[in-house]
Amino acid sequence: MTDQRDLPELGFLALCRYAWRQLTSMRTALILLMLMGIAAIPGSLIPQRPANPMAVRDFFKVNPELARWYERASLFDVYASPWFSAIYILLFISLIGCVLPRSVEHYKAMLAKPPATPKNLSRLSHYENFATTPDALDRASSWFSKNRFRVRVEENSLSAEKGYLRETGNLLFHLSLILILIGVSFGSLFGMNGYAIVNVGERFINVPTTYDTLSFGKLKGDNSLQPFQIKVDKFLAKYDPKTSAPLDYTAWVTVTDEGKTSKQTIKVNKPLTFGNARVYLQANGYSPVVTVRDANQNVVFQGPVPFLPQDGNLRSIGAIKVPDVQPSIGFVASFVPTNARTTSQGAISIYPELLDPKLLFSIWEGDLGLDSGVPQSVYKIDTTNLKQIGLGSVKPGDTYNYSGGSITLETVIPWVNLQVVQDPGKSYALIGAILAITGLLTSLYGRRRRIWIRVTDSGIEVAGLAKNSAPGLEVEVSKFVSYVKGEQ
Repeated sequence: MTDQRDLPELGFLALCRYAWRQLTSMRTALILLMLMGIAAIPGSLIPQRPANPMAVRDFFKVNPELARWYERASLFDVYASPWFSAIYILLFISLIGCVLPRSVEHYKAMLAKPPATPKNLSRLSHYENFATTPDALDRASSWFSKNRFRVRVEENSLSAEKGYLRETGNLLFHLSLILILIGVSFGSLFGMNGYAIVNVGERFINVPTTYDTLSFGKLKGDNSLQPFQIKVDKFLAKYDPKTSAPLDYTAWVTVTDEGKTSKQTIKVNKPLTFGNARVYLQANGYSPVVTVRDANQNVVFQGPVPFLPQDGNLRSIGAIKVPDVQPSIGFVASFVPTNARTTSQGAISIYPELLDPKLLFSIWEGDLGLDSGVPQSVYKIDTTNLKQIGLGSVKPGDTYNYSGGSITLETVIPWVNLQVVQDPGKSYALIGAILAITGLLTSLYGRRRRIWIRVTDSGIEVAGLAKNSAPGLEVEVSKFVSYVKGEQ
């Protein structure tokens, strides 16, 4: 007859305890870690709005229907999306709930005495039985002490244990992951990151409008920027003559901070520090200084225009936009610091220094779209609805005349890209990474083992036991027996 008794339903507290056990299990933590890795994939494949809003705008133009679905799923800002944050927070809670109780239990086990000597040592691995020797237990205790075993003394036996560093390293590794997560969280909430291209001779002021790109943490805003100024006085880049590889970058700057002015230098691995903000020398390039005149020889544009490097020899592209004439004029241009020419590529640069600079351009006429309200790149021009009216090139001091005016390349000045970073969690993440590597190495090379010795009427019994069948116990037991016998 079938048992028809009703099983009691789980109450609310019991259900909460069950959910907590499931969440804080190592299996759940591993699943969440895998899910976070999978969830980060769209952030690498799909343009992200905080990093590249122009690419997101272009994506909407090319695939408007797909872009709307991506927008609904927060795929254009993956790392700030609710679903990614949920995985991150659950992983954080899971690791804490899993590792901390294990750490407490491990700490208690380290303080406790080794387990008592089993009754039947002969059932254990590496068992040996030999004749009684004088002071066997004293010699055994001395050997255990020299080899850093924890010892439990009984009436006629010793129980020794060693190798807790393996589990300690394992727990240290997982605790370090929590510290890394804390560091990343602090950076995400309270950090900031900005880039600004500054021409030599110009001044950078730490306000939002002077940045080319700027992003804040979730709990930071424009008011958190520290007031300082940096004027770039000089920049020098050294390159390998054979490979064109950069050897050294140095920028000499004048710094104004809290009303005090001083001369400083910035190198690639020598940033400036302003409170908790650091300024790094990130990259460099060139800005052709051009003068554009209309048909009546009136100056309609004058100044340096930063160009973006495209290779190691600093062949660069850029755009010169002149909206103050009717119709507007745009120059789609490229710049080579050391001019050369090939049949396949046309104009190229064969060295990154200004040995033979040349500005090449095509001239376009029409509406540049600057008043459309749609953001656009300062380094590109959409020529779809424009008319080409000229094609030419100039060297420093040269002037090129076209039907609507002229363009003169006055000179070329270098620019530097400054990265301003506030990352309060960086030190926590660094310490966590170092501790994680230390814990991992300790857990890989540590071996947990136990050795027992008992004096009986018939002789001396010795046995050992290695956790997880770790190698090396047989050799250690052999050395121990030899020492007890007085052979060493």
